[in-house]
Amino acid sequence: MSGKTLPTDHRKELTVRGLILGVIITVVFTAANVFFGLKAGLTFATSIPAAVISMALLRGFKDSTIQENNIVQTIASAAGTLSSIIFVLPGMIMIGWWADFPFWTSFAVCALGGILGVMYSIPLRRALVTNSDLPYPEGLACAEVLKVGSGDDADANSVDESRAGLLAVLWGSIASAAFAVVVATQVFASDFVRYFRVNDKGAVSGFDFSLSFALFAIGHLVGLSVGIAMLIGAIIGWGWGVPHFSMLGDLSQPMADLANGTWSTKVRFIGAGAIGVSAIWTLAKLVKPVITGLTSAMAAAKVRKAGEAHTLPRTERDIPIGIVGLITLACFIPIAWLLGYFGTSAGLGAHVGVLAIGGVAFVVLMGFFVSTVCGYMAGLIGSSNSPLSGVGILVVIAAALLLVAFVKPYVGPDEGKALVAFALFITSVVFTVAAIANNNLQDLKTGQLVDATPWRQQVALVVGVIAGAAVIPPVLDLINKAYGFVGVAGAGAHALPAPQAGLISALAQGVITGNIDWSLIEIGVGIGIAIIAIDEILARTTKGARIPPLAVGLGIYLPTVSTLMVVVGSVVGWYFDRRADRSARPESTKQLGVLLASGLIVGESIVGVVIAAIVAFADKLGFSNLQAPLALVGADFGEKAQWIGGIVFALTVLFLYRWVARMANGIGRK
Repeated sequence: MSGKTLPTDHRKELTVRGLILGVIITVVFTAANVFFGLKAGLTFATSIPAAVISMALLRGFKDSTIQENNIVQTIASAAGTLSSIIFVLPGMIMIGWWADFPFWTSFAVCALGGILGVMYSIPLRRALVTNSDLPYPEGLACAEVLKVGSGDDADANSVDESRAGLLAVLWGSIASAAFAVVVATQVFASDFVRYFRVNDKGAVSGFDFSLSFALFAIGHLVGLSVGIAMLIGAIIGWGWGVPHFSMLGDLSQPMADLANGTWSTKVRFIGAGAIGVSAIWTLAKLVKPVITGLTSAMAAAKVRKAGEAHTLPRTERDIPIGIVGLITLACFIPIAWLLGYFGTSAGLGAHVGVLAIGGVAFVVLMGFFVSTVCGYMAGLIGSSNSPLSGVGILVVIAAALLLVAFVKPYVGPDEGKALVAFALFITSVVFTVAAIANNNLQDLKTGQLVDATPWRQQVALVVGVIAGAAVIPPVLDLINKAYGFVGVAGAGAHALPAPQAGLISALAQGVITGNIDWSLIEIGVGIGIAIIAIDEILARTTKGARIPPLAVGLGIYLPTVSTLMVVVGSVVGWYFDRRADRSARPESTKQLGVLLASGLIVGESIVGVVIAAIVAFADKLGFSNLQAPLALVGADFGEKAQWIGGIVFALTVLFLYRWVARMANGIGRK
């Protein structure tokens, strides 16, 4: 029975089975996202694969509805964004403050910040979803997936489309997982790398194409505009920045060391400046719609008080604004205690009042700022490419500057490291607030399109937050033990880069110790302003051409191993969609392309976590090669592995996309 035929008060939406299924998916996808984010610097949205899994499992229940499936994906979507804590928290290991990730402290950061983020999303929903023309590409795609999968069983095309979608996710997952396993054997290289001299003055540059199906798939999902913007950023960083600044470095170093060192210590800070100014510009454009959203939420509260709540459309029934206010205030108390506890344990007990009260004020204001910026970008380009990590650069700089102004003058020089740790800790709380607010807006757009009830989605997301918060600390511990992080003493050759955490911890240290090179950030600000101007000109003179400034900033400060394959994926995805427009079933073909991409992400990420577990326990499992326990070949096979891996990767992409196109054209045919 379809959800559309059920009475409004009795249709299945927020159910126990949906909550349980959503929590299970959340646990699995959170683990996958933590690993992938630390490796690549990007997390992926889990809503679409969660929706497909939900529909496949709940289809056996005759009373299942599209709204119930929507609740499942809402819970599971927490996995995609709560994992953004990895952009900060590993910094505590990098600066030597933590040796591992304490469970209850890490859990509290994720859970409290996440719940506060849900509360923030409620007034932002009206500003950025209801009263906005933002496209929300992933929210729209997820809604379309739900609509297809929840069709009447008598509709043969609907059943065929649902089965085809499940196959696309399944085989995409299998293909990417299999490739990742072979990469672990080192028969296929993980990336294709080249460094070279640019001129006779010693300038160097290079590129690093990651042979990652997950990165490729993210490119498909975020689209051509973002891909081009990230390519522009990569060209600025590696076509100008690295060659220019490398000439000022130690030219006797190996090319790879010189190039990567120049990018890490110089170019990334330029990217930070570009991201910062872009974030401020984005927020300035959103002041009016946010105020409108708050006014609308208050008006809805008056309707409820007048006993006319039933007159509100279902899609406008949020958690009442009064309850939102109470829950928000209730979060402040444990957050204040958490900040005070951390400050005391860090040896800053004499200033615990300033740290706790000032810290809560910072979380409240900065959390709302970053939530708004990232919510807007999620609406524009999707949650997968949310600039949360980039905007977070502003957060950690602001936190560090406030500590320098109000605490550092009253402590000894030995407390400098404690101040850096506190700056990272409070930034991690803000990250979780903004991540969940950003994610929930995407979910609420999906809900709006499938006639769901917002307050039920908001309750479901709180459940997802708590489930994800319980998974993140042990997974971080597992990965830290297996690989470690780049720059940490004792980390192995396969240490994960955790690029954002490295940059953010470096910024915190630079501001508090006073040795940050502000001129690099100023250059980035200038580049950001120029990109903003170009983007505004394009908006006024073209129909759809845009260069998202935040995406350009990401292209500058992320390593090419994290960006170039995203660019390739965006181009291939664009070409696939153009070919789909000329097919017999264009929308079905495009949708299967999205589902294939989702499967590619899920398969590689889950295998990544499994391999991490094998590496973590390699000594106990009897492997001789503790860093690469599954390796079948030696380092001398590296050059061949690059070419073999690259060719197989390209052929697999070609086969999978041709397969889903044929499958789409065959839907409904006997």
